[in-house]
Amino acid sequence: MQIVHLSTDDFDEICQLWQAAGLPFKPAGRDNPTVFAEQMASGVQTPIGIRGEDGQLIGVALATHDSRKGWINRIAVHPNSQRQGVGAALITACEQHFEQLGLLIVAALVEADNTASLNLFLHEGYQQHDSVIYFSKRASDNV
Repeated sequence: MQIVHLSTDDFDEICQLWQAAGLPFKPAGRDNPTVFAEQMASGVQTPIGIRGEDGQLIGVALATHDSRKGWINRIAVHPNSQRQGVGAALITACEQHFEQLGLLIVAALVEADNTASLNLFLHEGYQQHDSVIYFSKRASDNV
């Protein structure tokens, strides 16, 4: 496995991995190539990937931050590579990225029915905070 920082040139490959892993995909909104490029250019988003021995992208996570806290977003592992340490390696790579930025808190939002991701974050030492309630307001269903 090789950990790599990805670029906008890798966007299509990232999207293919998200789809293979069953992540929701919104190409007219947050998963639009222009939006993706703008987020990267702003400096708040760094896509971190893992390539297998054949060079194929087998895992990806978006390391984002709000200048106070690092966020691990959109973590995905190809179904053929799951349960092989790829997810844990992505989390570690994101943590190292945030440490280099001086961010001392790392967080992730995980949907309640995503038991694989819940178990992964618990296994990697993250604490679940049931007292926090997530709110969002969206400009449209596409974002």
